[in-house]
Amino acid sequence: MSKLELKNLNKTYNPKVVPVKDISLDVSEGEFLTLLGPSGCGKSTTLRLIAGLEQPTRGEIRIGDRNVTYLRPGDRDIAMVFQSYALYPHMTVYENMASSLKIRKISSAEINRLVTEVAESLGLTELVDHKPGKLSGGQRQRVALGRALVRQPAVFLLDEPLSNLDALLREKVRGELKQLFASQKAPVVYVTHDQTEAMTLSTKIAVLNNGSVQQLDPPHLIYTRPANQFVAGFVGSPQINLLVLKCQGNFAMLGNFPVPLPNLPTMPPEIVLGIRPEHVSFAEGTEAGETTIKGEVYLVENLGMQNLVSVRVKGLESVTVRALQPGDKNWNSSIVELIFPPRLIHWFDVKTGDRLPDF
Repeated sequence: MSKLELKNLNKTYNPKVVPVKDISLDVSEGEFLTLLGPSGCGKSTTLRLIAGLEQPTRGEIRIGDRNVTYLRPGDRDIAMVFQSYALYPHMTVYENMASSLKIRKISSAEINRLVTEVAESLGLTELVDHKPGKLSGGQRQRVALGRALVRQPAVFLLDEPLSNLDALLREKVRGELKQLFASQKAPVVYVTHDQTEAMTLSTKIAVLNNGSVQQLDPPHLIYTRPANQFVAGFVGSPQINLLVLKCQGNFAMLGNFPVPLPNLPTMPPEIVLGIRPEHVSFAEGTEAGETTIKGEVYLVENLGMQNLVSVRVKGLESVTVRALQPGDKNWNSSIVELIFPPRLIHWFDVKTGDRLPDF
């Protein structure tokens, strides 16, 4: 059984530059892990450490029952797909896909079988005699994937493989990737800053920031139960509403409107309320048992199927709440009432940013 394990992995260039800080995680057979985060968070450095392109300052990397921490890249039984495709321009599609197999001195008959099989699965059969210069960006990316697949490695590593594609092609290839790796047993580690890729492709996501794992969970938990304010703000589009509010008794004050707080052990002087725009609704008449907040609409952005509505809350002019509403709704009045369903509110500590427990 193939399994990738990282144990207290650290990479330090100097005391002020530590891109990877004691990361521990594992990727089992059949799992697709995405390292997600902003530029400079340590995700690409982590991938390079797994690949053996850089050496860790400390920690351990295991693939299956082998400690590969200090092995050369060629001895780790990994296949890597790069952002730049990294194809040999003088070779045909067939030759590019077969190149790593020839180095391993696999028989010609077996190479032909593997390349033919993978080319067919990727829709490249008609292109095997073409050179990269005659291929589109999507076709080149499929060739790069095919070169990795024919190797049948213990671990697949993908470094932002879709970032050079335009939006429509990226969506198409993303769907192909999901189908392709659903049938693969080897662990997959995928690096991206694109949350859509992470949410749609992964069986689990590690959200990184400043070299540390902020949360490691399946996509639905990353979205519905973010571990801290950073994860909540980074994942989700349109971005979550994060409002710093003063507390009075058992309520957080949103302007002149009290929002009931969860049953916390101690009540802080301030708290962060998080609620996603799609979870804010507009009151139609009297809504029994719901918290309603009055505000003034000052911006409506048409997103096609939906409108993103920005509302300035009455009594607190610096606070804006954004809500998603049907795209065909007409805005005849600028004064609206918003409903915040309590079960969909996230509460965070002002100082640490950590999610507060639900009681």
